[in-house]
Amino acid sequence: METNLSIVILAAGLGTRMKSRKAKVLHHAGGLTLVEHVVNSALELTPPDRVVVVVGHQADEVKATLGATGVRFALQAEQRGTGDALSVCRGVTPDGDGMLIVLYGDCPLLSVDTLTTLIRHHRNSGAAATVITTMLDDPTGYGRAIVNDSGCVEAIVEQKVATADQQAVRQINSGIYCFEAALLWKYLAEIEPNPVSKEYYLTDIVEILNGVGYKVSALLHADSSELMGINTRIELALVDRIFRDRKVRQLMLDGVTIEKPETVIVDIPVEAGMDSVVEPFAQLLGNTTIGENCLIGSGSIIRNSQLGNGVKIAPYTVIADSRIDAGADVGPFARLRPGNHVMAGAHIGNFVELKKTVLGPKSKAGHLAYLGDSVIGAGANIGAGTITCNYDGVHKHQTKIGNSVFVGSNSTLVAPVELSDRSYIAAGSVVTASVPEGSLALGRSRQVNKEGWAKRRLALKKS
Repeated sequence: METNLSIVILAAGLGTRMKSRKAKVLHHAGGLTLVEHVVNSALELTPPDRVVVVVGHQADEVKATLGATGVRFALQAEQRGTGDALSVCRGVTPDGDGMLIVLYGDCPLLSVDTLTTLIRHHRNSGAAATVITTMLDDPTGYGRAIVNDSGCVEAIVEQKVATADQQAVRQINSGIYCFEAALLWKYLAEIEPNPVSKEYYLTDIVEILNGVGYKVSALLHADSSELMGINTRIELALVDRIFRDRKVRQLMLDGVTIEKPETVIVDIPVEAGMDSVVEPFAQLLGNTTIGENCLIGSGSIIRNSQLGNGVKIAPYTVIADSRIDAGADVGPFARLRPGNHVMAGAHIGNFVELKKTVLGPKSKAGHLAYLGDSVIGAGANIGAGTITCNYDGVHKHQTKIGNSVFVGSNSTLVAPVELSDRSYIAAGSVVTASVPEGSLALGRSRQVNKEGWAKRRLALKKS
C-alpha cells in the first residue's frame, strides 16, 4: 500500500444521459454502486484517509453509501467542471507531498493492476503528470491526446475544437491522471474558465505544465474497455454483465458448480464454498456467504444471508438477511423474510414463511405455515397451516415454543404465548394461554353432530 499516495474520485455529477433522478454514481452494476467499485480499488492502493470523494448531486446519499469505508469527502456545491472539482479538495487531501491520482466515480472497470502500472510508470518517467490514454477505432466525441515521439503529451484537444488532422488521431484521453501533488496544487489555480461553457477543465493542466517546462507522460493502455465511463443505461447493463461474468467464472474456478451460468446472477461480494451447486436462474445477492457442498435450487433468490455447509435450498425459495446452519434444508417455494436463524438440521418445507424467527436444531415446519417473531426449540414439529399471530394492530409479540413440542395442523398461536417443552397442541386449536410442560392443549369448540339435518335441508331445497 502506497503511503505517499492520495486519490481523488470525482463523483459530483448527476449524469443527465442516464435519464434518472438518481446521481449516476449511485446506480448499481454487479451488486455495488458505481462509486463503490472505484473506492474499493482505491482502498487497495492507499489508506482510507488518503482517499477523497468529491460529492455534489445527492451528496448525502453518496456519503451514506460510502460512510463505512472511512474515506474523506469534499463538496462541489456547483458543478463547474473537473478542474473546479479537483480544486475543492485542496485542504481536504492529507498533504501536498507525494503523488495524487484522479479517478472518476462512473468508471468502475478500472483495475488495481492498471492503477499500479500507472504509479510505476509515473514514478519512472520523472514527469510532473502521467495520463492514461488508449486507442479507439472510432474516437469521435473524445478528447484527443497529442503525443510526441518521446511519449509525452503536448496537449489534449477536445473534439469540437480539433483540426482535421487532430480529429484523425485515434489516441484519446481517459481523464485518469497521476500527478506530482505539489506541482498540481501549485498550477491548478492557473486553469481559466472555458469561454463557452464557463467551466474549468482539468485537461488544461497539460499545456500549463508544458508551458513552465514540465513534461506530461502518456501511459498507453491496450484495453480500452477497462476505461469505459458509464453515461447511459445501455453502458450500465454492459458493465453489469462484465462484473457478473467475472464473478461467476471465479466461483467456478474456485470449485463451485454453476449450471447454465449465463442465467445465474451473482453479486461481487458473494462467497461460496467448493462443491456447492447453483442451479439455473438462481440469484445470489449482496453480502451472501454459502458454505461447502450446498445446493441452491433453480429460481431461488438469496440476499445478505449466511448458509452453512451442506445446506439445501429447494427451487423458488426467497431468503433475505437470514442465517441457515449446516445441514438444514429450505423450500421449495419458502420465504424467509429478514431476521431468521434456522439451526442445524432443521427443515422448512413448501409455502412456509418465517420472519424474525429462530427455528431450533432438527425442528420441522413442513407445509403452509407462518412463523413470525418466534423462538422454537430443538426437535419441534410445526404442523401444516400453523400460524403465529404476532401482531395485535399496534405491537409485535413473541411466541416461544420449547423443545420437542408438537403443534397440530391448522393451529393458531396468539402471541404472546409460550408452549413449554414436550407439550402437544391438538389440530385446529386456537391457543391464547401458555401450555405447561408435557401437557396437551385443545383450543377448539366441541364437535356437535345434528343427525338428519342435511337430509331435511336437501328436501327443503327440492320443494
